[in-house]
Amino acid sequence: MISAVMRNDATTEPVRPAQTPSTPKVLAIENLRKVYGDTVAVDGVSFHVDRNEIVGLLGPNGAGKTTIINMILGVLEPSAGTIHIEDADLATHRSQALARTNFTAVYAPLPGNLTVVQNLRFFGLLYGVPHLAGRMDELIRQFDIERFRDTKCGVLSSGEQTRAGLAKAMLNQPHLLLLDEPTSSLDPSAARDIRARICEFSSQEAVGVLWTSHNMHEVEQVCDRVLFLSHGRILLEGDPKNLPREHGKETLEDLFITVAREPLSLGDPAP
Repeated sequence: MISAVMRNDATTEPVRPAQTPSTPKVLAIENLRKVYGDTVAVDGVSFHVDRNEIVGLLGPNGAGKTTIINMILGVLEPSAGTIHIEDADLATHRSQALARTNFTAVYAPLPGNLTVVQNLRFFGLLYGVPHLAGRMDELIRQFDIERFRDTKCGVLSSGEQTRAGLAKAMLNQPHLLLLDEPTSSLDPSAARDIRARICEFSSQEAVGVLWTSHNMHEVEQVCDRVLFLSHGRILLEGDPKNLPREHGKETLEDLFITVAREPLSLGDPAP
């Protein structure tokens, strides 16, 4: 059983290492832009993720969240702007930057014709993970998938696939962990367990997490800071517990709905 490390519980929140001016951000994005013909998908976005920080990237469908993640992963090339993962510029030191990064999402499952162990071995070799067999065994135990280790991923339940995907995402002990809707297919109990594991990983390692979700209760629990996207731009940024009140809303969900439906009404914070 793992202890639940929740960010809004002052009695359990871990002490964070001090940040110094010389410590590079885990992720630093400046003036990022992506254009498809006449469509601007991402429009001059700038933000950062610190070590031991979980940042929520929020917004309605089509706001630009997945496009930003795909540019960070090097799947899409930015039309303009820069992406640094620690001190490595993704444009000029791609291999160095991506070696420190990993990712999981429900729409990007592990190859279904390979077993859990085969998938972990394949990706471990791809990332050059040292002492791979031991690292695989450690993650299989940590994510409680021992009984599925020789099962093909294509026949696993959505929750089991999520656990296997997270094990893969942590194989190389990434400094930047990108999570796109990581708990959307899970039942409440499994989602709570996964949130706790990710929070524990973030608190214990020199890692930053960029997390997208439509579950505002989840975001309030796990995220230290949130960024609200609208039409490819960052509209709001702040502490998820205080941001709604700053803009005259009762809850983070109310704020999310307003961003989705009436973004122009959020131009001036409430007094």
